Amino acid sequence: MSAIESFPVDPARPGGSTSEPSGLLDVLNVAAVVLDADGRIVLWSPQAAELFGYTTDEALGQYAGRLLVHERHLELVRHLFAEVMAGDGGWTGVFPVRHKDGSPLLVEFRNMRLENDRKDLYALGLATEQTTLRTVERDLALSTRLISQSPIGLAVVDTDLRYVMVNPALERINGLPAAAHIGRHVRDAVPFLDTEAIEAAMCEVLATGTPILDRESVARIPADPDREHAWSVSFYRLESSNGKVLGLATSVVDVTERHIATSEAAQARQRLSLVADASMRIGTTLDLDQTARELAEVSVPELADVAAVDVLDSVLNGRSAVVKNEGHAVFRALAVAASYPTDAVRAADQPGEIARYDADRLVTHCVNTASPVRVARVQREDLSRIARSPEAAEMLAAAGVHSYLAVPLIARGEVLGALDLKRTRNPEPFNADDEVLAGELAARAAVCIDNARWYRQVRNTALTLQRSLLPQQPPDQPGLEIAYRYQPAEAASEVGGDWFDVIPLTGGKTALVVGDVMGSGISAAATMGQLRTATRTLAELDLDPAQVQRHLDRLTDRMGQTITTCIYAVYDPSKGHCLISSAGHLPPVLVRPGKPPELLDLPTGAPLGVGEVAFHTTKVAMHPGDELVLYTDGLVETRVQAIDERLDALLALLAKPQRSLEETCDVLLHALRQPGDHDDVALLIARARPLTDTGATTPT
Repeated sequence: MSAIESFPVDPARPGGSTSEPSGLLDVLNVAAVVLDADGRIVLWSPQAAELFGYTTDEALGQYAGRLLVHERHLELVRHLFAEVMAGDGGWTGVFPVRHKDGSPLLVEFRNMRLENDRKDLYALGLATEQTTLRTVERDLALSTRLISQSPIGLAVVDTDLRYVMVNPALERINGLPAAAHIGRHVRDAVPFLDTEAIEAAMCEVLATGTPILDRESVARIPADPDREHAWSVSFYRLESSNGKVLGLATSVVDVTERHIATSEAAQARQRLSLVADASMRIGTTLDLDQTARELAEVSVPELADVAAVDVLDSVLNGRSAVVKNEGHAVFRALAVAASYPTDAVRAADQPGEIARYDADRLVTHCVNTASPVRVARVQREDLSRIARSPEAAEMLAAAGVHSYLAVPLIARGEVLGALDLKRTRNPEPFNADDEVLAGELAARAAVCIDNARWYRQVRNTALTLQRSLLPQQPPDQPGLEIAYRYQPAEAASEVGGDWFDVIPLTGGKTALVVGDVMGSGISAAATMGQLRTATRTLAELDLDPAQVQRHLDRLTDRMGQTITTCIYAVYDPSKGHCLISSAGHLPPVLVRPGKPPELLDLPTGAPLGVGEVAFHTTKVAMHPGDELVLYTDGLVETRVQAIDERLDALLALLAKPQRSLEETCDVLLHALRQPGDHDDVALLIARARPLTDTGATTPT
């Protein structure tokens, strides 16, 4: 098989042409002329007719010199023709010719000798107009110089998306020599880019001819893996003058600085948004644990992948958090949050746990110096100074912790603890801006944590005082079985005003008291203690309940700015009745076996402390098995339901089959109390029973 036979041929094209013709020859319009050994024209191409103006019939057989050259140049032409025919390498150059219309024409010639199989000699002349040739040369030179010296990365790929040309600027951008580009697909030459999207865009431009302009691409290049680079990329289809698609040109402009500026502006807006969000979300309650959870949750995922809030144990115990600048630190973990499930959460101290960290630990250094600690790129050896144990360090390593930041929680000049932040999935290391943002969040949260801490201490103090003033396990009295509950409010500021009491009286009688001091905190608890003491003193005088209320009213009025509601009842088992007086209090419930529970219709009276009001005593029969339920408003009042609905719910619960009094107390609290209730509750239930059941005698 000959070389020609083995060359691929397109049978659909006349003459079996192998590919579409180049448009460059059309631009140059190269003319071909063949002369015999005497200088006569024997072949004349259509391009020659177009260039010189003579038709084929007019040119063939004519002496070329006489037809095309001015008389004064004939001798030179003969000399040049002789050189060509002598076979000395031909002649190339620009020569003036004469157009058929007489106008001069500068033509670029390529002349060479030809020889046929009979040893006949001919001269072939290839010619094009000098102006056209120079234009093409200038365009080519300009293009070459622009491409080679342009600061913009430029490349040409063929229709198979293989590089055929890369300029020095693109070499620098891609970090790859031109030789490593040429002949390779885009996806193979620059795999660090999103080549799937890039090649899809290139194919679109090749198919449609519509350019894609200024498409931004972001990636990390091998030469600078520590930061993102950005480029503005454009694609243009390349076509020859006859419309043949040659490939694709791409321009790449490095816009990294612009991208960084835009990203920093976006991050600044995001930080402002995060701070605003934190202001709304942190400190919604005075609950210490909830406040810590809010801080941890607002920190992920915008700032960190894992966040922990740890407070110095000394702070929670009421001791001053003096900065020591040395030594170990004991923390109580309050909250941990993560943006996704990760072993880094298990590696952290769990809420409620107490951990002792030596002075060399980073979080200890943070609280001891009251300064942030940032490890932008965590190394293996750093994990031992971050984790609580070697096992925890292994978990942090497995979780991919690569950057760490701890900022102190400082409020009113005291270091309370630390906000501990870690990055795993977020590839960026913590930077100075992150440190400032974390410090802002910590500063806002620290005040809320400090407030919650103080309120917890106030609540604990109020509860301690309250419980110390309440009766300690009052015994059953003659003819009575008694059960009681006291449940404080969840909020520290609303503890302290409710009380109950069971007071033995002469003659086997028993005084039952439930009261509610308006207000809260230690002041309300102290007032309650005074009123409880006064009530016990008055009870010893065996006064009518209304008289006891009048004395308490005068005492409360002298205390100033104190309003109290109170139920005072005296049960006499020998007479089978109960004398009751109300000072603005919710009505007791009387529960009789076999009958629906009822709210006692008592003269309500005014609260204690109003002054100069009448109080009344009501006699209520109580037989064995009857129950009297006394309670404060915290049991039935809510912010979302009417009081009548809540009282109906109370009666419905008491209508159920008879239980033990202890069970009844638990059922009422479980069913009527709701999470987040803002009032404390005192509940006292007394059930009448025959005296013979107890064997008790009337106290003397």
